[in-house]
Amino acid sequence: MKKSLLAMIVAAGAMQAGATSYEFDVTLKGYQGEATSSVSYSGQIARHALHNSLKKMVSQGDEAAMLQYLSGTEEGRKLLDPVSKDGFAIKQSSIDELSKGKDLLSSAYDGVITGWPGNPTGQELLKQLVELAADSKQGYDPVNGYDYVQLVSKFAMGAVFYNKAVNHYLEEKLEADQHPNNEAYKEGVPYTGKEHVWDEAFGYFGAPAHGLELTAEEVVQITKQNPEYFAKADANGDGVVDLKSEMAFAHAYYAASIDASAGTNYFHTIMQAFVDGRQLIADAKGERLTDEQRTELKGYAATIATAWQQVIAEAAFKYAGSVYSDLEKIAAVEEAHGDVSKSFRNYVKHWGELKGFALALEAAGRDLGKAQANLDRLIGFSPVLFGDAQVVAQNGKGEFVQASAGSMQEYKLNMIKVQNLLAQSFDLKAKLGDKTGGMSDVLKQIDAAGKSAEND
Repeated sequence: MKKSLLAMIVAAGAMQAGATSYEFDVTLKGYQGEATSSVSYSGQIARHALHNSLKKMVSQGDEAAMLQYLSGTEEGRKLLDPVSKDGFAIKQSSIDELSKGKDLLSSAYDGVITGWPGNPTGQELLKQLVELAADSKQGYDPVNGYDYVQLVSKFAMGAVFYNKAVNHYLEEKLEADQHPNNEAYKEGVPYTGKEHVWDEAFGYFGAPAHGLELTAEEVVQITKQNPEYFAKADANGDGVVDLKSEMAFAHAYYAASIDASAGTNYFHTIMQAFVDGRQLIADAKGERLTDEQRTELKGYAATIATAWQQVIAEAAFKYAGSVYSDLEKIAAVEEAHGDVSKSFRNYVKHWGELKGFALALEAAGRDLGKAQANLDRLIGFSPVLFGDAQVVAQNGKGEFVQASAGSMQEYKLNMIKVQNLLAQSFDLKAKLGDKTGGMSDVLKQIDAAGKSAEND
């Protein structure tokens, strides 16, 4: 596949900055080992593999097995996804081959999540979702409208990867007294403190090290393990894809997917900022970063954090549109007196993706202000169910409590408001599945049904 003009421009910019791949030599003064690379983020890739594997387990209903991938640290855990397939060989087959002793739960956001009943912390919510999934049938709860596969996955990506990268490594860890660049990160390693801090943030984004050499579509197809793109993934030509450096995960995939569909530039913007920031650190040659250098580094970090947040908001925007479309299909099937079970299942799935991404926006500890409160209210604690019911709370036994919440037609209007809110609050560029032009039609439908809609 030919590179797009955009990808070539990005690659050219990387050349000027001194690097086209996330690979950098050792700069640590006094290092006596044999390593030639100072890059290390295998622990983050292990957590990506844990997330992917957990997602596979959620639909199987085995709580003990799910907890192995959520909070376990024992050796011998099998890699469930990604795994080798015809035409797309994966180098690793176990979590330990990536990094030992890693889990997801302990790295998750420990602040309050207001968008779920009971205001749990991010860690409490992840564990609760796994417990609820175990009590459901294949991760699906049609009574309350929950798809736990989607809720666990989308929230975990935000609560762990996004949170740790933007609220930890790209913020507090960039301060002068945190892991200085003129010292090893820890004894015996070939990288400096600031090199490793930056690497860990990059690892959580989930991009291949050679991401600047790839188009957005190529990144998407690599994530999907399309055999036609194996050569694009196998950057070193050794016949296998190394998950540590050649695979795409999580938000890197979503950024590329949005770009491939909308012609935006989220993936390469984030990737370029990571490479440029790492080049700045490498150019310091193992010396302590000056205030001016740290200021410039924080500029790259801000670019990453802003674009990363937009990627999550873009995904939520898209799935709000999907929920809107699902509600239209449900109405059409009901009018034709057909079976709505398939349409309802899609509706619950897309709502889980919307809600998971919306909750992820909360999971970086960044003040979203009124936008967060309005997202919570408009999306609610569940989709609007048949009978115009919606989850409004949990009781003392942990059971969900439902109450009347207006019609599905009114909830369609909420999805338009969600899209408007996301677009305005986060300056979105792609806006895939935009339904905001249909507000007047929905209002007419509600009026025709003799109902009123609150205009938040």
